Amino acid sequence: MSKKLLKIFSIMLVFMMILLTFSGCSNKNSSNSEDSSEKVVNLFTWANYVPDDVVKQFEKETGIKVNYSNFSTNEEMLAKLQAVKGSQYDVIICADYIIQVMGKQKEVLIQPINKANVPNYKNIDSSYLNQYYDKDNKYSIPYTLGGQMIVYNPDKVKKDINGIKDLWDPSLKDSAVLLDDPRSVIGMALTKLGYSINETDPAKLNKAKAELKDLKPNVKVFDADTPHNSLISGDTSIGIMWGSQASAALKENPKLKIVYPEEGMQFEEDNFVIPVKAPHKANAEKFINYLLDGKINNDITNNIEYISVNTAAKKYMSKEYLNNKAVYVPQEEFRKAKHLEDVGDVTKQYDLIWSEFKQQ
Repeated sequence: MSKKLLKIFSIMLVFMMILLTFSGCSNKNSSNSEDSSEKVVNLFTWANYVPDDVVKQFEKETGIKVNYSNFSTNEEMLAKLQAVKGSQYDVIICADYIIQVMGKQKEVLIQPINKANVPNYKNIDSSYLNQYYDKDNKYSIPYTLGGQMIVYNPDKVKKDINGIKDLWDPSLKDSAVLLDDPRSVIGMALTKLGYSINETDPAKLNKAKAELKDLKPNVKVFDADTPHNSLISGDTSIGIMWGSQASAALKENPKLKIVYPEEGMQFEEDNFVIPVKAPHKANAEKFINYLLDGKINNDITNNIEYISVNTAAKKYMSKEYLNNKAVYVPQEEFRKAKHLEDVGDVTKQYDLIWSEFKQQ
């Protein structure tokens, strides 16, 4: 081979190596970016929180497959999201206070949602926007609202029930079901004392601890998932539960009564968020937009029986739904609403109070 040909061959070889290097970098970069061609959306939320019929309808209309994974608690969700560093999932539906927690972290695990890609955002009732956990709804879009209420059997409970404080009445000994949830139950004691359910003053929390000691003889069951079952079976006669659970109880026993606590109901606003490294962000926004359609949102609400935050859904609501006190809560109750907030390091004291209360 001549020197001239060898030189040309060497130049070509170097050129090919450069091309391969850039190609490898390009492929590497593309692996970290959204694969817009993949017709998939990875959903992470509570079990049955998006009805199967709605999921199947979305898949049929868009050709996008929904991979549904579920968690039991907001804290479990956060731990898993931290473990994958904000990747793997495309849409997460979680509670308000945990969004506040995520927003305070050094490494933000969620990304801004492009509202231009979610035109049905306009259907959200403005009353539920710009809340404490995400002032401008930069990272979150409301999905549903849950409210805690008192449900009791008037055949067994002869006392007038008006609020949280009434659960301490001695006549209710060994008859109450409470949510197996520290913030909910400790919040009840704080409410009885006239304090915030997000109290951080150690002295006030110790007073709440003393109140719980007095409450314990009335508690028969702790149940976060199915507290209504003990009311239906007759094992308990009064309890605190979420609206969807209260509705299930009334369907089985129409004699049961619902009371909105006069001190104000505890509400939890669940929201859509998109993880910072979501592999299919465009599909995530399509999914969110689909669930915010008025008719679809009404179908969801009728199925899961949480409070609708969607104004476009109201025209589809049945009289049965509008008359259901468990899931259609009057607007005036929202003015007294109590929302959980992050209490930071004081969480340790809450945990200690809860542990001692359960062991009494």
